[in-house]
Amino acid sequence: MAEIGLLIYPDCQLSAIYGMTDLFRIAGEWADGRRIRVSHWEASDEEVTCTWDSHPDLPHRLSHAIAPPSLVMPERMEPFPAAAAWLRAQHAEGTVIGSVCAGAFVLAETGLMNGRRATTHWAFAEQLARRFPEIDVADDRMVLDDGDIVTAGGILAWTDLGLTLVERFLGPATMLATARFLLIDPPRSSQRPFAAFVPRFDHGDEAIRRAQHHLHARHSEPLQQAELHAVAGLTERTFLRRFTAATGHRPNAYLQQVRIAKARERLERTLDPVDRIAWDVGYSDPAAFRKIFHKLVGAAPAAYRQRFGIAAEEA
Repeated sequence: MAEIGLLIYPDCQLSAIYGMTDLFRIAGEWADGRRIRVSHWEASDEEVTCTWDSHPDLPHRLSHAIAPPSLVMPERMEPFPAAAAWLRAQHAEGTVIGSVCAGAFVLAETGLMNGRRATTHWAFAEQLARRFPEIDVADDRMVLDDGDIVTAGGILAWTDLGLTLVERFLGPATMLATARFLLIDPPRSSQRPFAAFVPRFDHGDEAIRRAQHHLHARHSEPLQQAELHAVAGLTERTFLRRFTAATGHRPNAYLQQVRIAKARERLERTLDPVDRIAWDVGYSDPAAFRKIFHKLVGAAPAAYRQRFGIAAEEA
């Protein structure tokens, strides 16, 4: 019987702890007598102890140890040395360690993710990469299984991780039966349809901020690099270096993000034809718009509207 240990640390999302516990119990009801054992482990300042066990009469042998999401933003999360030490010890015994959303910051404190690929919530990916530069952050993935380390992206991605583990231990038929009973999708592969472009303006570079404002105000116009250099008052080489450092994007890639963000809003809130939206946000070639949209969002414009559009419901 596989045992999954769920780590309770200060300010963690208890709904994820109890939600995964219920998910694994429900999966067992569909698995013809097979079960997944679940245990809860609470971290204090000095140690981690088991506080609940679905099968308390058996000795512990964790197959997975999972750090759930946090209810506070990553910058307010305190270090958890006892939790990190416990995770390292479990990993040394052959346990697969994992995280959901900002739980990746707890996992990262172990040092075991250095040189490895991992995912977290798309809004926290840059901060995770900055705080732990040796981690290869793949913020587009919903669940990333790297063998002995498994990470999940969104705040509610514990459902995706939970179903992934159900499929592994109880089989695909049980996983699908569990998903249908809970009225949730089978494990999703990408965060991109949910991720929003959040431009940075607090970087402190006033010249680059002027260029950003210029791009946002004229996003539907063709990009004129020389005009941007003039707005910023910088030479071409200096502008490119400082723009990339401040925003995380080169100017053309930044403009594409701005345009696609505008297009997403139109797809969600209007019934305007896709080709009209493409033209209005700055693309004279609808095919090129669809290609860039799919690259950045992970879905075609029509499919994105079908999933997220609210205009038809409001009408």
